[in-house]
Amino acid sequence: MSKKINVAIVGLGFGAEFIPIYQKHPQANMYAICQRTRAKLDAVGDAFGIGVRYTDYDELLKDPLVDAVHINSPIPNHAEQTLKALRAGKHVACTVPMATSVEECKEIVRTVRETGKKYMMMETVVYAREFLFVKELYEKGELGKVQFLKASHQQDMDGWPDYWPGLPPMHYATHCVGPVAGLLRLEAEYVSCFGSGTIREELAKIHNSPFAVESAHIKFKNSDLSAYVYRSLFDTARQYRESFEVYGSEKSFEWPLIEGEDPVIHTAKKEEHEIPQRVKTPDYAHLLPAEIRSFTTRGVYDAEDATHLSFTQGAGHGGSHPHLVHEFLSALVEDREPFPNAQQSANWTSVGILAHESALKGGEIIRLPDFE
Repeated sequence: MSKKINVAIVGLGFGAEFIPIYQKHPQANMYAICQRTRAKLDAVGDAFGIGVRYTDYDELLKDPLVDAVHINSPIPNHAEQTLKALRAGKHVACTVPMATSVEECKEIVRTVRETGKKYMMMETVVYAREFLFVKELYEKGELGKVQFLKASHQQDMDGWPDYWPGLPPMHYATHCVGPVAGLLRLEAEYVSCFGSGTIREELAKIHNSPFAVESAHIKFKNSDLSAYVYRSLFDTARQYRESFEVYGSEKSFEWPLIEGEDPVIHTAKKEEHEIPQRVKTPDYAHLLPAEIRSFTTRGVYDAEDATHLSFTQGAGHGGSHPHLVHEFLSALVEDREPFPNAQQSANWTSVGILAHESALKGGEIIRLPDFE
């Protein structure tokens, strides 16, 4: 494969956030865009100067010049579009989650193996500056022995369109599963989850999912560690929060309770009042090519009202977007597995799917399949 990867972006809501990053990345050619609505397709294409445009995804996949597709379609389309692209000989980056069923996850992993193409789930949290900060502490040995991990993702989804109303909380769990599994590159072995509270009847009946909050414990394979994650989407008062916490024998990292506050480091063996200390999380733009470093601290739009709501509520996703792009392209150029790869993405996605199944069964332990 040439050093310049011809990339096609599919879905231009949230997906448009990535266009100028690919345009400026030294290993990419932002080649094509795809959107069902012609007016929106042309508006985005004109704004960013992209001439190759498709309203039909299948037609895009027939284009021999497309090396890789970056899928930003609605959740129900992820698995189908991923499988079509892999079978058409394209590498795939896909926004979260990987799929909506464990069987779809298995099929994607099988297809990656059969086609030899790369797959990366574009999980923002494991490239956010907070995660990179904790990862650096861990790799330097400052945390000591990691003892426990915890994460949450709470969001008010009232008013969101299409498939969002009544969605089971754990069906969109990768933002909290990803960091607890990803820090030590652990594989979830089994999960137990409880539902709590109820949402409005008109929402609950859509997916036959009554729970306001779902909270799960994850046991990791070949490890003494477990993690706790919880999710809410409706009828639960909470500012948007994607949190990640890790407790070590020497230091622990805790997410702030309120957006805009600084996280806390707890250091063991100090006087009680000296144990906690608020810290500024540094930016990690220095890990990126110079051409795309500016995208860790800003979005791609000039007008705030043009920014996708998930980006706004997620505080810019922790500066993760250029890191995601760089990891995907680097994996293709270097012919290596991206992080997270297909197996890891399947494991993280299936934790949420099976956690909801566990909640419906009163917390029954459910084992994860092997994605080999």
